[in-house]
Amino acid sequence: MNKLLSTPIREVSQRIYCGTVRPSEVCEASVKLTSIVKPLNAYITVTDDVARDQASDADRRQQRNSLLGQLDGIPVAIKDNYCVKGKPTTCASRMLANFCPGYDATVFERLRKQGAVLIGKTNLDEFAMGSGTIDSLYGPTKNLWGSEVLSQFYSCKSDVSQPASGEPQEKSTWHIAGGSSGGSAVAVATGTCYAALGSDTGGSTRNPASYCGLIGLKPTYGLVSRYGLIPLLNSMDVPGILARTVDDAALILNAVAGPDPSDPTTVQREYQPIALPETIDVSNLNIGIPKEYGVPGISEEVQACWDEVSRQLTEAGANIVPVSLPHTDYSIVCYSVLNRCDVASNLACYDGIEYGHRVDEWSTAHELYKKTRSEGFNDVVKGRILVGNYFLLAENYKEYYVKAMKMRRLIAQDFDVLWDNNVDLLLTPTTLTDAPRYEDFVLLDNQTQCLIQDHCTQPANMAGLPAINVPIKLSRRGLPLSLQLIAPSFHEHRLLTAAKMIEQTVRFPRLELKDSCLLE
Repeated sequence: MNKLLSTPIREVSQRIYCGTVRPSEVCEASVKLTSIVKPLNAYITVTDDVARDQASDADRRQQRNSLLGQLDGIPVAIKDNYCVKGKPTTCASRMLANFCPGYDATVFERLRKQGAVLIGKTNLDEFAMGSGTIDSLYGPTKNLWGSEVLSQFYSCKSDVSQPASGEPQEKSTWHIAGGSSGGSAVAVATGTCYAALGSDTGGSTRNPASYCGLIGLKPTYGLVSRYGLIPLLNSMDVPGILARTVDDAALILNAVAGPDPSDPTTVQREYQPIALPETIDVSNLNIGIPKEYGVPGISEEVQACWDEVSRQLTEAGANIVPVSLPHTDYSIVCYSVLNRCDVASNLACYDGIEYGHRVDEWSTAHELYKKTRSEGFNDVVKGRILVGNYFLLAENYKEYYVKAMKMRRLIAQDFDVLWDNNVDLLLTPTTLTDAPRYEDFVLLDNQTQCLIQDHCTQPANMAGLPAINVPIKLSRRGLPLSLQLIAPSFHEHRLLTAAKMIEQTVRFPRLELKDSCLLE
């Protein structure tokens, strides 16, 4: 069972179909593993009761030869900003610490229709406002890589030589998991689930995927329903997918994508499921290397990965071309303005009246609102609300919000020009370094870190484009190094196909539970 938890979904599904393993056995092993990796704090809520009931249902379908598909009996996790009926959905905030929705998010509902088993709700930065998963009411999530949990319970399986961890790990130090979907990333990396949903507004799925050595897929805006996802920035939020392989990410995408009458922002056309070939030909692809992504601060190791994969794609027949996205440097500032405006608007409903946190205050409605919001939100959230309200003042609206929207259009047009000139994909870094140590990360405030961490990922959200993180190799410190591919809207098949080709070429090392950590 130990090795089964680190295998691709298709292999586990085949074992379930053949009857050599029962869904309840896989579920029980996953639930037990959540206890072993608890020090990493990936989960806010482990839904072991729900998981066991759902796995028992899958057992019965297995016995009747009526399994629902390749996800039937497969453990998954969901970021705790997605609604699950009757279960806490906290957004890692005191404001929603006791909130249990009365309905399921569409993405979860669709996973359940495929028979997926919910292991738990995962940790995040409060209301998804962060890039490290350190600003959570429930404490930070720690990266598996470079941790004591890794050295104690996991071994690194690879067909190619990989560097050992180059620096001794002090007990007081650990590496961030990335954010804001760090809990979902660590849940998948540890093997407690086979895939997890994150959300991606400026890179919140791809950033932790980069630091945790995972596939992190951000679909085209409008391809996947946002219904039941508590919003951060309505026009950029996209449900993201974290998985260990490209094929696994495609399976999850096939399950959740498509129009949803409950979400008018979804594209109203039938979704065509993606089937990826085993043998991939990239000789017909023009892949752009945008010069604006080679910014100061990019590590030598990330740059070397970028150069190496570019060379490998060239050897495989792809045409690698230098390109320019001239408005990239304005993107992160533009995003910061729009983010805070939407935060001020979206979080106005948390006032202590209808649901959520409420203080014991009866003097005036004004005092109730003020004290509830002061207690309910952390400093990061309150800061964004205040700045957003300033941007939205009548005298400031045109100077900030309108200008930011105009710049967003220019950023999107930069991408359109490349697609019109027969560029098929872009290859860029995802993050500028491997995962920082916590002590180094917190030297800068939340806003500054987001400006750094989102530089390479956020422009795809501004333009609504699909993008994917692919892990490449380990750094000298034994931490994952990754790259990003970006494609035109609704070209997920092209994106995933190229990502799979890179995956097959680089053969990123796979983690397995040690025999000493028996879960049978």
